[in-house]
Amino acid sequence: MPVEIAAHAGFCIGVRRAVEMAETLAGEGAPACSLGELIHNPMVVRRLAEAGLEPIHDPAEAAGRRVLIRSHGVAPDVMERLKQYTDEVLDLTCPFVEKVHRIVSASSRDGTPVVLVGQQEHPEVRGTAGWAAGPVYTVSTVEEAQMLPPMEKAAAVCQTTFPMAEWDAILAVLRERIPGLESHCTICNATEVRQREAAELAGRSDAMIVVGGRNSANTRKLYEICLQKCRRTILAESAADIPPAFANIDSEKIGITAGASTPSDLLKEVVTRMSDMEHKDLTPSQEEENHQDFMAEVESTLVRIRPGQTLTGKVVQITDDEVCVSIGYKADGLIKRADLVDENVKLDDEIEVEVVKVNDGEGNVLLSQRNIVNRKAWDALMEKYDAGEYVDAVGKEAVKGGLIADVSGVRAFVPASQLSQRYVEKIADFVGKEMKLKIIEVDKQKKRVVASRKAVIAEEAAAKKKEAWEKLEEGIVIHGIVRRLTDFGAFVDIGGVDGLIHITDLSWGRVRHPSDVVKVNQEVDVKVLSLDPERERIQLGYKQLQDHPWDHAAEKYPEGEIVTGKVVRITDFGAFVELEPGLDGLVHISQCAATRVAKVEDAVQVGQEVQVKVLGVDPEKKRISLSIRQALEDNTPAAPVENPAADEYEVVATDDTVADKFAEAAEEKTEE
Repeated sequence: MPVEIAAHAGFCIGVRRAVEMAETLAGEGAPACSLGELIHNPMVVRRLAEAGLEPIHDPAEAAGRRVLIRSHGVAPDVMERLKQYTDEVLDLTCPFVEKVHRIVSASSRDGTPVVLVGQQEHPEVRGTAGWAAGPVYTVSTVEEAQMLPPMEKAAAVCQTTFPMAEWDAILAVLRERIPGLESHCTICNATEVRQREAAELAGRSDAMIVVGGRNSANTRKLYEICLQKCRRTILAESAADIPPAFANIDSEKIGITAGASTPSDLLKEVVTRMSDMEHKDLTPSQEEENHQDFMAEVESTLVRIRPGQTLTGKVVQITDDEVCVSIGYKADGLIKRADLVDENVKLDDEIEVEVVKVNDGEGNVLLSQRNIVNRKAWDALMEKYDAGEYVDAVGKEAVKGGLIADVSGVRAFVPASQLSQRYVEKIADFVGKEMKLKIIEVDKQKKRVVASRKAVIAEEAAAKKKEAWEKLEEGIVIHGIVRRLTDFGAFVDIGGVDGLIHITDLSWGRVRHPSDVVKVNQEVDVKVLSLDPERERIQLGYKQLQDHPWDHAAEKYPEGEIVTGKVVRITDFGAFVELEPGLDGLVHISQCAATRVAKVEDAVQVGQEVQVKVLGVDPEKKRISLSIRQALEDNTPAAPVENPAADEYEVVATDDTVADKFAEAAEEKTEE
């Protein structure tokens, strides 16, 4: 009697994870429970209860115990109620179910109705409905879909274990009835593969056994699918449910599959039962020998694996984070998205993988496709690491705490603190960006790499700074770029190091703010005035490369010339007038007006433009004597004077007096 077991029979990833975690908690001895039956299999539920992890049906019963949320998930309000009674809640919701929750929550945020395609009383459907912010309608048949009230728009999702053919039929009705329908096929890939495989096996079998709990929705669906292809199909919760004369042991082919909530030991029990039926007329020794041969044959279909082994498997399930691969082992293997070389992998693709861990602690086999492709790349990377060389990388993904970068096919983690010398607000800005990294930490056993972009920037800046300092010397003229302005000056990048142009070295004239003379990113030539390597300070001059106004003062302002200037400062003895930036002359109080004034302010104000006559220029002493009075007289026709000696407004000041006042003012200005 040939027996064929479906390749994807028994626990799915989510259920296996939930059961193994439950067994671990039960083994620890601490009070624990699950909210509802952990899985739809009475034998497993009974076994867990005997081990100390019983199901509860009301959050209030959780007081003082650790609570497991089964793979079906729960509504947010149920989770909040649980947290009122216990702080220890372990959420084992299946990733596919979590995805449905996110879709329902986002789609109904504005009150949009949700159409949930599935069995209304199924715990997954009840839990999913609780994530909706608006109306929820549950349908499981085409007829129910046709009875929905009129809606302009809605979001449609389906139970993860719902048959694909039935979903397609219901979806066609929904599209006809709801103009603004937004549909999401949320059927688990593994469910679809399991159902398709069961249908194919039933089609080529004379009799079919579906192993699993009668209250399991996915097991019942498997039974219904197989029944359509093979009329002699039974649903067995255990080996005891198989009738003695179920099949012709001499000639018929028997197919066996199992629901997603069926443990492997129960499946083996059924296989053993079929073996016993085949050999019931043998002697005890012959029966034992044949039984061992039969089980060995079944076990031989399951490969033996070890870490580092390379296998070829078929992709059977794809989630946002992982890809599930059938490798002929009792458990399927999982590949993290980041460990895939081909990120566009599709269902039923055959790919080469390497076993990383036979059991990750949750019963999953961890696989990697990238390890095979990148083995040589890893060795080359280690050579660069040992030599302290930089590596070229591309930012791939922003994750919590940093950036995942691709270094010649090898994943490297760059902590957020190592991305830049300044705080990085948006790590995602580095995704797709080419960069140089320095490997700062390596776990060769786990093949993990931690790298730093900050270290590269710092080392390159240090090298550039050292090179720049070696080229600097006082007195040289160098080209630079203005990088930053402050109230006291401008910082200029002169090839790897910054130097300061103090505000007093920007111009020969008065400067209120550096922005009056230079702008950020402006290219300038500057003179190195002083160097302090110990304090890493560089004093630069900008005005020193401009002509000094006094160098040509005598030629530009000859004696007797009338020119225009601006009053920039007033003292008791006169007013200083700026003829051009860096070149001021003194108008003595006696020369401030055509008539005598008691105070300079009575004649002129700071900021006022005035015409002055040049009385004299002394470049060596940097003095210019000016007169407003004589400029006015030269521009005004003289009136006849009968008695000039009687002019009460005439003030006589010797040149020495003016010179002394000018000198005092110049000294005062220098001190300022």
